[in-house]
Amino acid sequence: MQRRFFGWLPWLVLALPVQADPNLSAPEALAASLAGKTLLIDIRTPAEWRETGVAPGAGRVDFYRGPEVLVPYLLQQTKGDRNAPIALICRTGNRTTHAQKYLQGIGFTQVYNVKEGMKGSAAGPGWLKRGLPVEACTAC
Repeated sequence: MQRRFFGWLPWLVLALPVQADPNLSAPEALAASLAGKTLLIDIRTPAEWRETGVAPGAGRVDFYRGPEVLVPYLLQQTKGDRNAPIALICRTGNRTTHAQKYLQGIGFTQVYNVKEGMKGSAAGPGWLKRGLPVEACTAC
């Protein structure tokens, strides 16, 4: 007899709430973060933070340390609210795309991707080229 353990998975995915637009431009992310409407999290590495600085007020979690670091940090920052708006930024949007999908899959409902990232991508010129503010991260 063949088991179909994951036969229910497509239905679960269809039942998850869908965000209207899961992406934010760098200026939109800055405005939402400064207004206190979104928690902005930079998921680059400490070396990248030191090289370019980080967005004002952004939390920092090294993506490569894994979900066992990222998820508890987010739950702490949101006081356990998986419906709190979170915007993720990395260098070019690649890491944030993976993190966004993972977090949505475990029940975070408002995870936004700053897809142009800090350095720019096909999605836009990036935080730095737009001249948006950064804070030095000398202790990273």
